[in-house]
Amino acid sequence: MFLSVFDLFKIGIGPSSSHTMGPMTAAARFLDEIASGDWPRPAGARVGRIAVSLHGSLAYTGVGHGTDRAVILGLAGETPQTVDPDNADTAIAAITDLKRVSPPGHPSYRFDPAADLVLDRKTPLLGHANGLAFYAYDTDDRLLLKRIYYSVGGGFVVSEEELQRLKSRGADKPAGRVPYPFRNAVEMLAMAGKSGLSIAEMKRANEEVHMPREKLDGGLDAIWEAMLGCINRGLSQDGIMPGGLKVRRRARALHDKLNEEWRTNRPNPLLANDWLSIYAMAVNEENAAGGRVVTAPTNGAAGTLPAVLRYWLHFHPEADQPSIRDFLLTAAAIGGIIKTNASISGAEVGCQGEVGSASAMAAAGLCAVMGGTPEQVENAAEIALEHHLGMTCDPVGGLVQVPCIERNALGAVKAVTAASLAIKGDGSHFVPLDAAIETMRQTGLDMSEKYKETSLGGLAVNVVEC
Repeated sequence: MFLSVFDLFKIGIGPSSSHTMGPMTAAARFLDEIASGDWPRPAGARVGRIAVSLHGSLAYTGVGHGTDRAVILGLAGETPQTVDPDNADTAIAAITDLKRVSPPGHPSYRFDPAADLVLDRKTPLLGHANGLAFYAYDTDDRLLLKRIYYSVGGGFVVSEEELQRLKSRGADKPAGRVPYPFRNAVEMLAMAGKSGLSIAEMKRANEEVHMPREKLDGGLDAIWEAMLGCINRGLSQDGIMPGGLKVRRRARALHDKLNEEWRTNRPNPLLANDWLSIYAMAVNEENAAGGRVVTAPTNGAAGTLPAVLRYWLHFHPEADQPSIRDFLLTAAAIGGIIKTNASISGAEVGCQGEVGSASAMAAAGLCAVMGGTPEQVENAAEIALEHHLGMTCDPVGGLVQVPCIERNALGAVKAVTAASLAIKGDGSHFVPLDAAIETMRQTGLDMSEKYKETSLGGLAVNVVEC
């Protein structure tokens, strides 16, 4: 399956791509199906009421991740790309008071969030840990339509039927009609060797099958502008993040302190790490507050890659706009391989699939723009991913704040270290990237559900008990 750079980098809102953006998108898909009329029902029947049930990880941590709010906004016709985070509270309050949703192009439907939005922790949906079911009833409360969707990470949403097709098709399906249809790192390196192209150049050639170069470059520039805007907003905000943990934003104060130290010209051997950490924390604090963010490849891991890219621009004088595009294209190539052969969903494989994948993507992108060969780029991605293997997803209170914000900072530090190590070698190494990806997949399968975004184990339990 061909995964575009714009599939992996989606502009949306926080705090979670799988728990916020995905459910909002699923709600929009359900509305589209209702409007299409392409489903069996009694003659003259029309939809009068809508209901939703959240299952698995969405039920356990949905409130902390804003899933309930996302579904309400989605049923009102909002999308992750267009919703205004500043107006979300007002819109939700109006729907709660009226007990109705009125999406554009639809009649008004009865929908009482208190009764029609159910967190069902007892009934898992078997397709994926992030499942949600939508129901449409007629004016006499008879069920007309039921649809199940799965939010499979990074904002990707599939129906029950689509998920079954994906599983039956498997990873051996060719990537589509593109010139370089690599499905894994071995094929990627073989195609790079045969063509003489970089990973970014191959990825660009694949993308340009579907869009002209000007549109591709404009889209890449828009992604970086959104990432940079998120960093800057995060560095300008202060106060307590929402959710009840009373965690205070730190990025702004740390940024101000670092700027003071910068002006003194005193040697600081940890300077690069400090900037990396602050950039990553700024993004994830903004994400935790429900602000505008870019999946990279998920919201929970959204700070790692932008921090490394901002570091590249900050500390490397050769950095320019074309190198930003090459960074993103290279990172997307690695992210596509990881998603195709394992997962980027914390609810499926733990945080190794989120921050681990983000760190691998960032390491690959940095290594590439520093002049790394395809073999060195693959090595950088492997080093970064290998040293996140086994990481659990255990958000305290179901919120992407503790330990998620600091994990992004450390993921960025690991990415830069991995790129530096790789570019000093010749690309040969003991553990292939494909082996690390397969290990992550197997580890995720073996991992207890307590440690996969349910907040039933790990720090989520022990911090509260302390």
